Amino acid sequence: MTTRNDDPKQTRAMSDGERPLVRHAERFRLTATGAAPIEGAGTILRVGSKDGNSLRLTNETVSRYHFEIEPTPLGFLLRDLGSTNGTFVDGYRVREVYLPKRATIKAGEVTLAFEALGEEVPIALSREDRFGDVLGRSPAMRELFDMLERVAQKDLTILLEGESGTGKERLAEAIHLRSPRAHKRFVVFDCAAVPASLMESELLGHERGAFTGAEQKRIGRFEEAHGGTLFIDEIGELPLELQPKLLRALEKREIRRIGGSQIIPVDVRVVAATNRDLVREVNRNTFREDLYYRLAVVRVRVPPLREREGDVPALVEHFVREALDGDEVATKEAIASITEDNWKRLMSHPWPGNVRELRNFIERTMAITGGVDASAATSTARPQSVPTTVGPATLAGAAIDLARPYIEAREELLAHFEKGYLEAQLARHGGNISRAARAAGLDRMHFKRLLARHQPPDESE
Repeated sequence: MTTRNDDPKQTRAMSDGERPLVRHAERFRLTATGAAPIEGAGTILRVGSKDGNSLRLTNETVSRYHFEIEPTPLGFLLRDLGSTNGTFVDGYRVREVYLPKRATIKAGEVTLAFEALGEEVPIALSREDRFGDVLGRSPAMRELFDMLERVAQKDLTILLEGESGTGKERLAEAIHLRSPRAHKRFVVFDCAAVPASLMESELLGHERGAFTGAEQKRIGRFEEAHGGTLFIDEIGELPLELQPKLLRALEKREIRRIGGSQIIPVDVRVVAATNRDLVREVNRNTFREDLYYRLAVVRVRVPPLREREGDVPALVEHFVREALDGDEVATKEAIASITEDNWKRLMSHPWPGNVRELRNFIERTMAITGGVDASAATSTARPQSVPTTVGPATLAGAAIDLARPYIEAREELLAHFEKGYLEAQLARHGGNISRAARAAGLDRMHFKRLLARHQPPDESE
């Protein structure tokens, strides 16, 4: 069940000369029967039976992590965290609900009173409208930037939570580049892109002969990232049986390769990301609670695009400029050609794929129509410099040979297309694999593996 508050609390930003940039958030109070009230403003308040919750309820009917209340631009959003006995608001069982100004909440057998206090507190915002490659002028993003600016310099493990397409990998790389480790490597490990059977080898490495097919020693991602930052994407996909080994690496700062006896010290900062709700996974016993706490030393929620509507115009302009290879004149023409109706469509669309979906839409519509049309294809700007197709020359070496079996001929043609497409995307983005992968709609590691298929082996190995 999901409803929306009829009187949502809107945030606003203010700036006065040299005064700090702030937004104002409404305070709220949560009171459990027989317990002292707890207040919050601007940050998530979590309720459950375990230590580490904002409000701990010592009752056997309350789950370890039962529910949380998040202040959003639309109001106070309550989420049940997969609790065993459910969360009830004013007598109705809910999974998510925007709370009214006053409400009675029941978690298991415990009754709580919620109250929006109508008082505001200032929350600091960054004066910058970007953090690394991530652009955002909305209060939600400036608040995020302010936090990341402060924690980037500290050698703390960070957990980035947010929907797919919100820019978590870009934020992780920006954290690395603003940290004292910036002169060392930024290594990416995507749990969703590696088969479970190979994950331990990819992460920790293996010795020669450790298992069938292990013909050479392999250095894992932890060792690759020594001295730098290891970004573990989609951490929620990490198999349960591998989680204790990751926990040990984080706590002991050491690893042991598969098939090896040597303990290898590693100096690595870990930034992890997930689009799953790991607290719910902990409740379901599919993610270790101790690993969650070790990862969430700093827990950062990256807002979806629908919660930062004011950022859409700036993002559209940014992606149009990228599509036009930085041509400012053509960019101004393309932006000026966007009709009022198209702006309304762009602003009102929910963008379930978030910034990635918006980027792909802009690239696609610019390539097909020469402009930005949120409904069909009517804009007038013509970006002649944008490569959009693989031309005949790219496929010239893959002429159809009718003397060969269908499957062989098809595989050769597809391989030729794949090689040409990937290399063209890489060239278009100046050799930047991350950007090329995003443009292709592929995971970064998947893009690299596909590209590696078509590159000759290194004779020096």
